[in-house]
Amino acid sequence: MANSAVTMEKLVSLCKARGIVFPGSEIYGGMGNTWDYGPVGVEIKNNIKRAWWKRFVFESDNSYGVDAAILMNARVWEASGHTTSFSDPKMDCKTCKTRHRADNLIEAHSKGTVDTDLLTNEQMQEYIEAHHVCCPVCGNFNWTPIRTFNLMFETSRGVTDESQNKIYLRPETAQGEFVNFMNVQRTTRAKVPFGIAQIGKAFRNEITPGNFIFRTIEFEQMEHQWFCREGTDEEFYQEYKKRAMQFLLDLGFKAEHLRFHDHEKLAHYAKEACDIQYLYPMGWQELNGIHNRTDYDLTRHQEYSGKSLTYLDPVTGEKFIPYVIEYSIGADRLMLAVLSEAYEEETLEGGDVRSVLHFHPAIAAYKAAVLPLQKNLAPQAKALLAKLKKHFSVTYDEAGSIGKRYRRQDEIGTPYCITIDFDTLEDGTVTVRDRDTMSQIRLSMDELPTFLMEKCAF
Repeated sequence: MANSAVTMEKLVSLCKARGIVFPGSEIYGGMGNTWDYGPVGVEIKNNIKRAWWKRFVFESDNSYGVDAAILMNARVWEASGHTTSFSDPKMDCKTCKTRHRADNLIEAHSKGTVDTDLLTNEQMQEYIEAHHVCCPVCGNFNWTPIRTFNLMFETSRGVTDESQNKIYLRPETAQGEFVNFMNVQRTTRAKVPFGIAQIGKAFRNEITPGNFIFRTIEFEQMEHQWFCREGTDEEFYQEYKKRAMQFLLDLGFKAEHLRFHDHEKLAHYAKEACDIQYLYPMGWQELNGIHNRTDYDLTRHQEYSGKSLTYLDPVTGEKFIPYVIEYSIGADRLMLAVLSEAYEEETLEGGDVRSVLHFHPAIAAYKAAVLPLQKNLAPQAKALLAKLKKHFSVTYDEAGSIGKRYRRQDEIGTPYCITIDFDTLEDGTVTVRDRDTMSQIRLSMDELPTFLMEKCAF
C-alpha cells in the first residue's frame, strides 16, 4: 500500500518551498521538464550519491571508479548501436500540434495492462487505431503515423563550418566504463572479476510524462559494471539483484514498496534483465535495472576501435572477453523515491498536523540544526555550530518560536535539533530532539560529535 499522504503535487510544493528542487529557468517561464536542485536538495542528492558510492565502490571487493567525458568519439555510439537503434516511437496530433510517445499513449489508455515492450511499432499503430486512442491534450483522434526519433542530442565540434564534426551528448554513462576497461585493468592490476563504477550526467531528447524528476531530459546515473568470466555471469547477476535490493532496504525503504520485474522483451545485448520497481505516487515504476549484457559491449568496441579488449588470465594464461553484469540506477529517480518514501503528514495531540521527511540520517541535508532558545544565546549557539561544522553538515536557525523552528527542520528531514538554553550556560549540556519520535535528551556538548557520527552512519 502506497503512502496515502504523499502526492506529486505535495512533493513539488514542499520541494519548492523548502529549497529542495526548483523548476528550471523559472524566471524565464521554465523549460520543459528541467529542474534545479536547491540548497537543501543538492545536499540530499549528494548524500544519496555518497551512500551509493560507499556501498558499491568503497565496500565492494575489487571495484574502481572513473569519471569519463560526456562528449565521446562518435564511433563509440556506432559501436554501442545508439546511432541506429536508440529511438522512441512518436506521433504528432495534427489538431493541436503536440507530440506524444505511442507507447505512453497505450499504457495510459490501457491503465498499464498492455506491455508495450512486447509490441512492434506496427502493432502499437494498430492498437491506437482499433481503440480510438485520442490526444490527451485536445481530445481529438487525428494522428500522424508512428515515426521513430533518435533520442541523442546532437552537437558539433570545430571552430569553422568546414571543420565541424557531429558529436553527441552521451545518452548513458555505461560506454565510458566499457571504453576504459583496459585502462582500469592495467593501472589497477585488477583481476577478473572486477567492477568499474561511475556517477555522471546523461541526456536524452525524449518526451517526458511530467512526473516531476522521475524522467527528465538531463539526468544523473549511478552505474556499476561487473566484468566476469562467462559461466559465472548467472551467479553474479543474482548477486547484484540481492545487493541492489539490500541497498534500498538499508536506505529505509519498506519491502512492500519494492518489487522485482523481469523483462519479457530483452534488449539485443542482454541475456537476462530485470528492474526493481518502486511504488511511486503515480504507481509502480522502474527505479533501477540489473542486466546481464554478455560480452556484447567489449566485443563491439574491440571490433569498431581495432584495439584488443581481450583479458589475459595471469593464472591460466587463457584469453577471453569478459561478460558484464550491469547495475544502473538514476540518482534523480532515486531522489524522488527517497522523498516519496520519507514523506509523512502526522497528526499530533491537539489535532495539529506536521509534515516530516523521515530520511535515513545519512541522507538528510543537515545532520543537525543548532537552535538558541532565545536570541541572546546566539553567541553560544554559533560557537557550537562552528565546532560541529568541522565534522558534519549543520544548519542554524534563530527566527521564530522553538516549535516553528522544529517544524521547519522536520519538513526538510533534519534528524536532530540541538537547543542551547540557559542550562547550557550552567552545565554545558544541550537538548537534543529526535525528528521521528520528537523525544528529547540532554547531552554534554563534548558528546555531540560522537553521538551524531554513530546515529548518522550508513
